[in-house]
Formats: sequence, structure tokens, C-alpha cells
Amino acid sequence: MTRIRVKGFKIFDDRHGKPRCYHRATGHKIDLEETPLGSAKFFAECARIAAIAEARKSQAPKPGTLGGLVNAYFQTEHFGNLADATKRDYRKCADFLHPIRDTPVSAITTPLVSGIHDKAAGKIGWRRANMVRTFLSQVFRYAIPRGLIDRDYAAGVIPKPRPKDRPYANRPWAVEERVVVLDRAAPHVRVAVALIMNTGLDPSDALKLTRREIDGNTIWGVRGKTGHEVAIPIGPTLQAALDAAPAHDAVTILATSTGKPWTYNGFSTVWHRFKKKLEAEGVVQPGLTLKGLRHTVATTLREAGLEERQIADLLGQKTPSMARHYSRSANLADRNRITMETLEKENERRSKVVKPFKKTVKP
Repeated sequence: MTRIRVKGFKIFDDRHGKPRCYHRATGHKIDLEETPLGSAKFFAECARIAAIAEARKSQAPKPGTLGGLVNAYFQTEHFGNLADATKRDYRKCADFLHPIRDTPVSAITTPLVSGIHDKAAGKIGWRRANMVRTFLSQVFRYAIPRGLIDRDYAAGVIPKPRPKDRPYANRPWAVEERVVVLDRAAPHVRVAVALIMNTGLDPSDALKLTRREIDGNTIWGVRGKTGHEVAIPIGPTLQAALDAAPAHDAVTILATSTGKPWTYNGFSTVWHRFKKKLEAEGVVQPGLTLKGLRHTVATTLREAGLEERQIADLLGQKTPSMARHYSRSANLADRNRITMETLEKENERRSKVVKPFKKTVKP
């Protein structure tokens, strides 16, 4: 029996004697029941898969180019250890740079990076442009020791300033807004907002918080973005919210309506739709963000008279050695308990004097 051969494809019989076929380079399998071996459809499918593989190969970053540097950085341990949100941001930066990925390393200069920075500001805004600059700086820094480039050409590029007419990013929530969001949110969303609102945790950290990170009445964790440790006492308000949350079997404290752990994108989508609905009704003002709750906690405590160091301790803005993790965290938890009591009292006081939110009337 003549064995059919196709360049780039592995054709064999499995242990049951059934013929199998896959593309060697990509591992793409061909269904031999739908496209019988040796048929016209089979050869057409092989040609299609080979063409796709060749097209992807031609798009791969080339050594000695900007795309090659970016690809090398994505393989580093530094990138692998970044927070998920930062990884997403950096990949978006890479997508922006994709049209100029074939730029030779020898052509990269500070003026070129400055021009890229300016163009980014015009197309994707000043904040994202600064992110592109930061991303390029990281790429260059990790390429220098590998001999792929001689210096960080982004270091001399001045970051774009925040436009004076732009609203405050992640502004603190008004008391009225906190009340209406907690009152109107679905149970599985309400507990997530309450957790962030009463701890100052970053939303991404709150969504990842597991049951084992809560010991008694204290949250013990590490900020995903910086690796800083946190020891946050659970106050009565948060405990009541956790007790009232829908029961589920997920390993995380927070879960979707189906009892599965939230993804950051999933919760962001649900939150955005909910927020837009409230904005349309005029019961919250534009600019309400989940990260704004972290600012809310800091602002509330500052206005209540607490020192910056106390607030920073609660928010995990400290870098003690992991070798002294438990001893330092124990002391941190005791100090933060006083801080959390202040936040509880101040939130309770403000909620008693809250006035009904005035609905915006459009002309």
C-alpha cells in the first residue's frame, strides 16, 4: 500500500490503527473523516493550513528589529512576573507598535522614540502614550544586557503632562454614589464593591482574593502590582456584606452569579454596563471607577485627620522584607485595626448626614 506524503505534515496510524494527520510546525490537526486521506478535499485542506502557517511566519518578529526586541522582552522573567493588568497594557502597547515592528535596531534613536511618543499621544491619548514610552524603556533596559541594543533610547523622552482640562482620574466617590450603587447592585456585584469600598484593595487584587487569605477577621495578602504585603482588618460593615453575599463553592471570596471566580475583564464589563445605566438615570456622576474606591478610602481617612503613613500602611504602600513577613504583618495588622476603626466611624457619620442625590435634568 502506497503511503501518502505531504511536505510539512505528519501522517501516521495511531495505536488503534486509525489514520491521523497534523501539521508539524503548528500542530494543526486534519479531520480525516471530513476530509478523507488522499482526497481532493484533503490536499486542499493541507494547502490551506500550510498557507496560513507561512503567512504567520512572515509576520513573526525578525531578529535585529524593534519587533524582535519586543518579542525578546515578552520572554523575560520580568515580564512574566508583572501583574495581569500591566501585562495587558504592555501587549496593547506592542499592538500599537506593530506597524513599525520591522524598524532596524540600528535606526532606533531618542528622536525616533520621541516621534513615536508624539504620534501615540495624538492617536491614543496622553496617558497611553506615556505607557508606550514606559513599555519601550522596559524593552530597551532588558535588551541592553543581552547585547541587542546599546542604550535606553526612551529615557530621554519627556512624559506627556496631564491636560489641565481633564477631569480627575479615579476620583473619590461621593457618599450618595456609594449608597445608590450598593442599593442597586446585584448581590454578587454588591459584595465585590463593598469589599473594595471597605478595604481600599485594588479591584484586581480584590477579585483574586481567596478564602485562605482571610484568617479570622484579617485579610492577609500581597498587592499583585507591586508585591507589597497588606494586612487589612475586616470591619463590621464589610463582615456584614460578606455574610450577606450569595453562597458559592469558588476558591475566591468573590464569584459570579453562577458561582465561578471573576475574571478582571468579566467584572469590568458587568460594572461598566451597570454604571452606565445609573449615569443615564442621573443618580451617579460620570467618572465613577472601581479604582476610585481606593482613592475614596485614602481621601476619607486623610480628611478624618490620619497621617499619610497610617493610610499608606492600610493600602499596602510599604515594602518590608518577605523574610520578616509574619512579624511585620502582625504589627501592621494591629496598627491598621485602629485605621480601619476610623474608616468605619467616618463612613457611618457621613452616611447619617447624606442628602438625596439630585437627579440631573437634561435641557
